[in-house]
Amino acid sequence: MKITVELIREKLSALQHPAKEADIVSLGMVQRVSVKENRIEVMLAFEKATDPFMGSIEKAVKNLISELAPETQVVVGSSVLKQPAPKKEPESQPAGIKNIIAVASGKGGVGKSTIAANLAVALAADGYTVGLVDADIFGPSIPKMFGIENAHPDTIEKDGRQMMVPVEKFGIKLLSVGFFVEPDSALVWRGPMASGALKQLITEAEWGNLDYLIVDTPPGTSDIHLTLVQTVAVTGALIVSTPQQVALADARKGINMFRSKGIDVPVLGLVENMSWFTPAELPENKYFIFGKEGCKKLSDELGIPLLGQIPLVQSVCESGDNGRPDIALSHSQLGEAFRNLAAETVKQIEMRNVNIAPTKIVEIKHQ
Repeated sequence: MKITVELIREKLSALQHPAKEADIVSLGMVQRVSVKENRIEVMLAFEKATDPFMGSIEKAVKNLISELAPETQVVVGSSVLKQPAPKKEPESQPAGIKNIIAVASGKGGVGKSTIAANLAVALAADGYTVGLVDADIFGPSIPKMFGIENAHPDTIEKDGRQMMVPVEKFGIKLLSVGFFVEPDSALVWRGPMASGALKQLITEAEWGNLDYLIVDTPPGTSDIHLTLVQTVAVTGALIVSTPQQVALADARKGINMFRSKGIDVPVLGLVENMSWFTPAELPENKYFIFGKEGCKKLSDELGIPLLGQIPLVQSVCESGDNGRPDIALSHSQLGEAFRNLAAETVKQIEMRNVNIAPTKIVEIKHQ
């Protein structure tokens, strides 16, 4: 019987890998077979050098061929298959963004988006380059507040990827899911869809160089917040609350979420909104409708700075409804409050960056 390469491969196809439901030939483990006058060489390939069956398979191959050609020298060698390099994912942390600020609240209705919008305006007015992401996926309000409900961001190609170009107003670069849906449509999305939308708004946009990217998050603690800290390294969080106890209880939950083990995002401070009501005709009067200095007490208790107290003034609501969140630019008590908030925020971020190591993107490990 003549010994050929084809015959050897046929015989080797009867050898099963003990841990796989297939023979070593169909698994591609028989890399090379060489038949010479008095010598047969077989080169095997294993997926990993730690394969526990490497020795037993080599022995089985040698025995089988030795029985087939008892007068011939049989040499069996092994190598490890070269693993393909892992596919390089695009950078998640946008290049050129120095600081990312999450503006959050424990509950809805406390004016979080108003704070985020006017903070962005005040920072831009101070000469900083600022971006604002409307991450309130289910209730985007930034397009209306900035009077750009009909805006449609352009796209450009960069490094083989289609990138959104943020809309600009008041010197701020803006992106919101509201740009991509009808204004009156109700968004009924499952968690993964909403999370995917947030990732696109942040990582698939041409932000350029920014001193601050402000992220207006949804109220409460949700998948969106977790997606945010898994997507980018958040420099710090601002927690917005009203002075009333029910809002403060939820604000505490938001603080605990960012401070929790595994997330470890520094809480830069509390912002008390609707601290008091001041009628336009009585600008010196203060009426503490929702309680007095609730956030001050919480900040003292938790050791978190109180960055600002923003009064409840009719012009705040009107400016947002009219698409001009520029109350921070006005020469008024309220405008001064927003400018002070911006200055305190910058101060806290600078202190944070000096004294605390950069935040890391959160990695969720499944057990």
